[in-house]
Amino acid sequence: MNNSEKIEATKSLTKLFGSFPQSPMSDPDLQLRAYLEAVEDFDCVDVLAAVECFRQGEVKDAHKAFCPSTAQLCDEVRYRKQMREIMARAGVKPAQNLIQ
Repeated sequence: MNNSEKIEATKSLTKLFGSFPQSPMSDPDLQLRAYLEAVEDFDCVDVLAAVECFRQGEVKDAHKAFCPSTAQLCDEVRYRKQMREIMARAGVKPAQNLIQ
């Protein structure tokens, strides 16, 4: 991810953390850094899509009351990438950007 994409990912992850209850013992800055490091090698579009799927409760087998772990987020990012690539091969164009 380039710097502008990291900014977009940071905004998206901040929304994710705000969508789920947080432990009063957690350090928001450390949490954000851990998640950014976990997803930095992925395409930003896939990270944004995965975050929105968690926020909207669309991820199968994810607990709807708790924020996903970095591993769960990375799994969903990989799934979103796979779906995007399948759609591109099939000639399906994305409807619109998820986050503007």
